[in-house]
Amino acid sequence: MSAPKNHESSPNPKAPTSSASANHSVSPSSTMDPRRPSLLLLLLVLLRSSSSSVEAAEGGGSDLSKLSGVIIPGFASTQLRAWSVLDCPYSPLDFNPLDSVWLDTAKLLSAVNCWLKCMVLDPYNQTDHPECKSRPDCGLSAITELDPGYITGPLSSVWKEWLKWCIEFGIEANAILAAPYDWRLSPSMLEERDLYFHKLKFTFESALKLRGGPSLVFAHSLGNNVFRYFLEWLKLEVAPKTYIQWLDEHIHAYFAVGAPLLGATESVKATLSGATFGLPIAEGTARLMYNSFGSSLWMMPFSKYCRADSTYWKNFFDGKNREQYTHHCEDMEFQSNYSGWPTDIINIEVPSVRGTDAYPSISEVAQNVPSDMECGLPTQLSFSAREVSDGTFFKAIEEYDPDSKRLIYQLRKLYQGDPVLNPLTPWDRPPLKNVFCIYGIDKKTEVGYYFAPSGKPYPDNWIITDIIYEHEGTLTSRSGNSVDGNPGASSGDETVPYHSLSWCKTWLGTKVNITRAPQAEHDGSDVQIDLNVEHHPEEVIIPNMTRTPRVRYITYYEDSESIPGRRTAVWEVDKANHRNIVRSPVLMRELWLQMWHDIHIDAKEKFVTKGKRGPLRDVDCYWDYGKARCAWPEYCEYRYVFGDVHLGQSCRLRSSSADLLLNYL
Repeated sequence: MSAPKNHESSPNPKAPTSSASANHSVSPSSTMDPRRPSLLLLLLVLLRSSSSSVEAAEGGGSDLSKLSGVIIPGFASTQLRAWSVLDCPYSPLDFNPLDSVWLDTAKLLSAVNCWLKCMVLDPYNQTDHPECKSRPDCGLSAITELDPGYITGPLSSVWKEWLKWCIEFGIEANAILAAPYDWRLSPSMLEERDLYFHKLKFTFESALKLRGGPSLVFAHSLGNNVFRYFLEWLKLEVAPKTYIQWLDEHIHAYFAVGAPLLGATESVKATLSGATFGLPIAEGTARLMYNSFGSSLWMMPFSKYCRADSTYWKNFFDGKNREQYTHHCEDMEFQSNYSGWPTDIINIEVPSVRGTDAYPSISEVAQNVPSDMECGLPTQLSFSAREVSDGTFFKAIEEYDPDSKRLIYQLRKLYQGDPVLNPLTPWDRPPLKNVFCIYGIDKKTEVGYYFAPSGKPYPDNWIITDIIYEHEGTLTSRSGNSVDGNPGASSGDETVPYHSLSWCKTWLGTKVNITRAPQAEHDGSDVQIDLNVEHHPEEVIIPNMTRTPRVRYITYYEDSESIPGRRTAVWEVDKANHRNIVRSPVLMRELWLQMWHDIHIDAKEKFVTKGKRGPLRDVDCYWDYGKARCAWPEYCEYRYVFGDVHLGQSCRLRSSSADLLLNYL
């Protein structure tokens, strides 16, 4: 039985369900019209005049109008620059100090071998190539566009649209801080080489001193793993009695966007066959580069049923030099299939010939294949997420693949033996006041692979023979055939499976309010609400709600009962892609409304209302050709400004449209 819909009447006509909004620029003259106070001016007044907040009403002393934002980017989302002089033979382009390495498409195309020298690391000690070293860039420019340029800029844009929103809504320049890092390194090496977590701690403390209020943390993809490690590292850095106090003073809310909380299966593909990230390089070359990174194992899939001993207490009572790694798995790990995942992560055929003959050199490939290799039948082996993360898989193929020995070394030293945290273990809710977990769903996402020997020399010695996808609650192969397994209620975001993304649903309280609303502007007629839904710990809650065809929704899961002073929310965004979700206007709108709600003196509820969504910016207004007027006449009007080239561009917010913000308290 589906949950009842919440019908809210609205005096304005219902907005068209199709996305007819036209992108148009905002003319400066429209925002300077003295007769019409802009929405931006009202927001600035609210931000500057709000001396109290929801937290202040509950006894807190923080002024949330002085919030700062700290952005922790994801994998391959920070620029790397050369810190060496490297002469590239047979190429007119050399590498000089501060030249862009990640990403410079021109140098990649003209001098790929030189470029690789600046990218790869020693797989055992994580040091740079003897001839070239690279270091992460700093500041917001390091995360906005990876390869700035007329053509390459838009293709490599990451956080640029996010910053445009902040500027449009009047956010101060010193209120947005970037925390770029060398995404090639393992967590312990980030601290050992770059003192990254000391610098991140200083960033939060500087923001508090500069702005007078706590920070909002926006982490995307691998950035969430980095932030998790920081929270554990901080336990050993500050006095135990002041740990929670430090977090409450410096961090107001944490927005986990596209977090691979239980890992991502695509990291397995990158390890065995290579992931090119869309670059013009061979998969074998990409595999060599990727497996040299200490971070290559950071997003490996792992079981939700297996945990490691608390390193925090071992540091105090057992000594830091003692063996750190001890894995404990619940009975469910062995009673259930696939470690709780939809299917086995890896199915691999190993050759019947063992040893070095399994991956011959180029000269050996040119010779005739021996008859025993020709007639030997391969053996297919299957491995679950637990067997991938604990090293069982890499041990099984060690005789067939030369990279396995290096990967086992990295796994033992950099992860299972990490002095702070074994990142390949489930993450409990972080001890922060406000946690928002946001991710895309219902995209076709890879959850399992079939590998076989390719007959080619290393690093191209494995080939993918089939891929298992999850899509909207079903499992299918690459050929489209149905596959047996344990599909989830939905599918992932095209990169991270739903099983991993939705783990944060276990962080919700015992009773949850669920709301499903259209992503586009709406009048509330298609909003569904289910209040006080029972939620059992360690379980993923599934809504009993309907969907209108061809309408994209956001489903909100919000604590109804939670620990006093703590809020937890999960937002599932239909059809949002993992890499592009940080550029989604829908996500930025929801984040802005939630923060505006938090700083407003009249806010009465814990979360912003979902009853309706109207235009917030001029670009949200558009021309309704069916009715020959601007859509949303309650909020938008036709107002031509010199330079407008089409009707939709002349649709702008009304002078009274700023009052619509009061609907979101």
